[in-house]
Amino acid sequence: MIRSEILQDIAPILRDHLVVCNIGIPSQELHAIDDQPTNFYMLGTMGLASSIGLGLALAQPKPVIVIDGDGSILTNLGTLPTIGNNCPDNYVLMIIDNGSYGSTGDQPTYTSMKTDLAAMARAAGCETVVEVQDVDTGPALQAALGSGKGTVMIVKCDSGNAKMPVITMDPVVIRDRFMKAVAG
Repeated sequence: MIRSEILQDIAPILRDHLVVCNIGIPSQELHAIDDQPTNFYMLGTMGLASSIGLGLALAQPKPVIVIDGDGSILTNLGTLPTIGNNCPDNYVLMIIDNGSYGSTGDQPTYTSMKTDLAAMARAAGCETVVEVQDVDTGPALQAALGSGKGTVMIVKCDSGNAKMPVITMDPVVIRDRFMKAVAG
């Protein structure tokens, strides 16, 4: 499976939760598959979805699911110790690890070589780290949400992007409707 197929599979689960989605093509895919006011699409800040989602989870009680990529996590590794030492029970970081920088042309990341994000998350203090294959993402996400524990999920999948339109919604509109969903 590629990332868009995973997003298609888990869209019904995501619909009931606050979602912060990684920049570029992942946000375009989620937007095209199932646009919701509870989805916050990152449009220009690579590596910060996990940090923004963590702040959101710390600030309010609703479950927060962050959809991030291996490339973005690798650009902001400092987020893993912050998560490991401050992870609230309403936070799920789902790292879709396709071994590539999908939004910039599928150049390989180090996770396609020797780098192990699950081991890095554990070393950073993340207590609940789950490694799953793409086809098991839905049940693993449901289990993470039902566990009542902050969770880091590493989802291994194939590299590749679905052809999706760019998000034409103004960033201010994305922000405002998301803030209304958070408050509601």
